Amino acid sequence: MTPNLPQLSMTAAELAEVTGGVLIGDAAMVIHAIAPLDRAGPEELSFLSSAKYAPMLEETGAGVVLVAPELKDTPGRPRARVVVSNPHEALLSLIPRLYRPVVHPTGIHPAARIGRNVMVGDDVCVEAGAVVEDDVVIGDRTWIATHTVVGAGTKIGDDCQIHPHVSIYPHSRLGNRVIAHSGVRIGSDGFGYVQKDVGGQMAHVKIPHIGRAIIGNDVEIGANTTIDRGSVDDTVIGAGTKIDNLVHIAHNVRVGKVCLILAQVAIAGSSRLGDGVVVAGQAGVQGHVNIGSGAQIGGQAGVLGDIPAGETWSGYPARPHKESLRATAALFKLPDMMRRLEQLLERVKL
Repeated sequence: MTPNLPQLSMTAAELAEVTGGVLIGDAAMVIHAIAPLDRAGPEELSFLSSAKYAPMLEETGAGVVLVAPELKDTPGRPRARVVVSNPHEALLSLIPRLYRPVVHPTGIHPAARIGRNVMVGDDVCVEAGAVVEDDVVIGDRTWIATHTVVGAGTKIGDDCQIHPHVSIYPHSRLGNRVIAHSGVRIGSDGFGYVQKDVGGQMAHVKIPHIGRAIIGNDVEIGANTTIDRGSVDDTVIGAGTKIDNLVHIAHNVRVGKVCLILAQVAIAGSSRLGDGVVVAGQAGVQGHVNIGSGAQIGGQAGVLGDIPAGETWSGYPARPHKESLRATAALFKLPDMMRRLEQLLERVKL
């Protein structure tokens, strides 16, 4: 759940014990919150995991810093350091101990609208202004926030967080522990039309979309992201996949397990992404493309064809990353080459 303001505290010795790290310095130093190096105060914890930020350690006001082993001797002012193999992973175990989670009161608010034959699990919270249509199933401990609409026949699993102003279209399926941030749209119709003569004039006739949007367990969907339902097939997001804000996933797309899809990515209809695929920001994937498991797509890439498993591609049109870098380098040399060619032509004229 989203954290409130910090309300807890830990000593440097306790930090070392929880993270399995090695303490250097004042074991009694107490911290109450976490902050970046450049603005941390004496009662706050920070972290240093990259040599790029090592100079900031000399200026930081942090009382305690988590440091990677290769950086443990970096000059700095903190009164205590905890040496851990991976500072970012160590933070995962510390955040719940320093920040109390928001606790949503269980029950259905009187101002929520609940349809017929709705099945609600234990300890569910449905907030004011939420609309839950007929034949919906909501799992245990799930939170449906204010002004969210859950369409008829939808099934939502246990421990889900559906933030304000989410729209879940009818007959969608959400697994357990799904997080949908504000403005998410799940199961809207895809962009599908047939050009047809209607009364002597050409028109775009809408293709009815009768597939579903199916979201696996442990998927997180960023704010204002849209996942279309399938036209005839289903649109499927695999378990453990994380989707950033402002992403569009079109009809019939299949996304594998534990993928990362960053902000402003667009994936056109009927494309397939294997497990563990990473698509960086603003990349576009053409329809009916297959991207193999473990592939990585660079930011702003334009994917126009299939990509083999495990490869890294970038550029427009997307190509293997090293090839893309060479092409870009050659492009940067073009103005100088043109200038030299023009000078050579001038000499020939003389």
